[in-house]
Amino acid sequence: MNYDTTLRPNRRQALSLGAAGIGAMVLGTSIVPAYAKNDAEELIKKFTGGKPATEGKVNLDLPEIAENGNTVPIGISVESPMTEQSHVTDLLVVADGNPRGGVAKFHFSPASGVADVSTRIRLAATQNVTAVAKMNDGTFYTTSKQVKVTIGGCGG
Repeated sequence: MNYDTTLRPNRRQALSLGAAGIGAMVLGTSIVPAYAKNDAEELIKKFTGGKPATEGKVNLDLPEIAENGNTVPIGISVESPMTEQSHVTDLLVVADGNPRGGVAKFHFSPASGVADVSTRIRLAATQNVTAVAKMNDGTFYTTSKQVKVTIGGCGG
């Protein structure tokens, strides 16, 4: 019988591929944390275009202590009449202790009726969660709350 050995690696090639894979895995784990820089402040600056955000109008409902960072309930509401003349257009949520700061972004229109959302987020450790609301007139409102996480959700 003749076997086509052109597609099957020989023993030396298989060992070389295995060693290369292990090397890439080891190098990859040492390189990834260098890129995992929290960018929460940069995201807020980009979202606001560098404009200051005023404290107020944004209500953040988060537990003071989250027993499990994998699933932290969050509710955000913004005081707004949600009319054509005055409404929330966007809402940004960031966390300053996660490997990446961006948590969620929501879009609204007057047809939304209310600027109110609830979901679950993932937090790596004890950290501040910040919500920034953009109004249709270009103003921004913000609030922050610290959440103590007992079991991390992002590999912690």
